[in-house]
Amino acid sequence: MNHVIIIGAGLAGLSCGRRLFQCGVPFTILEAADAVGGRIRTDVVEGFRLDRGCAVYLTTSPEGRRILDTDALDLRPFARGLKIWRGKRFVRVADPLQQPLRTLGSLFPRMGTISDAFRLLHQAAELGHGDPERLPHAEERPALDLLRWNWQLSDRLIDRVFRPLSEWLFRDRSLAVSSRLLRHQCRMLWEGGMAIPASGMQAIPEQLAAGLPQGTVRLHTPVESLEGNTVRLTNGDTLTARAIVMATDGTTAARLSGHAEPVPRWHGVTRLHYASDTPPTTEPILHLDGTGTGPIHSAVVMSAVAPTYAPPGQSLLSATVSGVPTVDDGELDRRARSQLSHWFGGDVSSWRLLRIDRIPQAILDQTAGTLDPWERPVRLRNGLFICGGHRDQGTLNGAMMSGFRAAQTLMQDTAKPDPQSP
Repeated sequence: MNHVIIIGAGLAGLSCGRRLFQCGVPFTILEAADAVGGRIRTDVVEGFRLDRGCAVYLTTSPEGRRILDTDALDLRPFARGLKIWRGKRFVRVADPLQQPLRTLGSLFPRMGTISDAFRLLHQAAELGHGDPERLPHAEERPALDLLRWNWQLSDRLIDRVFRPLSEWLFRDRSLAVSSRLLRHQCRMLWEGGMAIPASGMQAIPEQLAAGLPQGTVRLHTPVESLEGNTVRLTNGDTLTARAIVMATDGTTAARLSGHAEPVPRWHGVTRLHYASDTPPTTEPILHLDGTGTGPIHSAVVMSAVAPTYAPPGQSLLSATVSGVPTVDDGELDRRARSQLSHWFGGDVSSWRLLRIDRIPQAILDQTAGTLDPWERPVRLRNGLFICGGHRDQGTLNGAMMSGFRAAQTLMQDTAKPDPQSP
């Protein structure tokens, strides 16, 4: 009998296994796919590194700082701030915490009022220097209410900056997303910024897996069902454990457990990857669509951030579309190139489409109210535990933190005497 079985080798499952290993608890991780990482995946196509799922790492992620060797990841930073398309040109918006003087100039008069600029600087300073432990206990409301009534920002600044930012972060241009999550993500963005590992985002789960005992992660091992404390695999084999941790996405966890938990809702994402001989820009900065006309809402020259993402003499641009369009790849590519030609000019027609990734379950819907409480229970019943971004926040940090919490709760339970023992 295995002491613990963890279903899923994404960040949550690997973080759970890491904590169990630290405490000397034997475990096995079962993963259906051919690699660890869950929705975080980096594929090498013709020498280009194409990231699926989460495309950036926030360097001030509290759990990431605690459990990752970021030096070994060789993180390559994005430029601070954003570039937002306003219909005729990009407007650069500076980082309010790290570049306060540039923020004043970048927001007024093109993106907001002078009062907006000072109020945003004030809120960024409060978030950056305040106690992060208070963030989960802040009032929960739609992000739009926070920006409009608490931060007292104008609709002009909200529409031109925060709606594009929210669409990129949460796939929610309406700003119905949790105000707690917006505060949390803005703090991490402004305090440390964004980066990607030189070898791709999959380097993060691979690093966690490399720190586990050899043989504890079993790939190509999909789970069919749970029956008590027995796991039935799709090949008919069964494994029994004293405790089981479901570290899958929330939809799969609900199916396996049959537990009366709300099935999470998802936002889909479609990502187009282009190769070119000459980069449309050499600046490693995120470009956002401020008009809402789409289809593309964000784009970045990945090889400008990390030259290792493309072969020598080549460039890689990744563009992201909200949702999963019903049009075929050819039509989506045509529409994307039309928009990108306005953004970057030049001969977009010469770019080579490497791949289109359609990801229906990319980002959890985290509308206001879903993060109340900030941390949901990880124990479903005696011997059955659950972790993942759907238990904390649908972020890399939330997934890793939930795995740690599941391991801690499991060990507390299994340390108690069995009431059925003589």
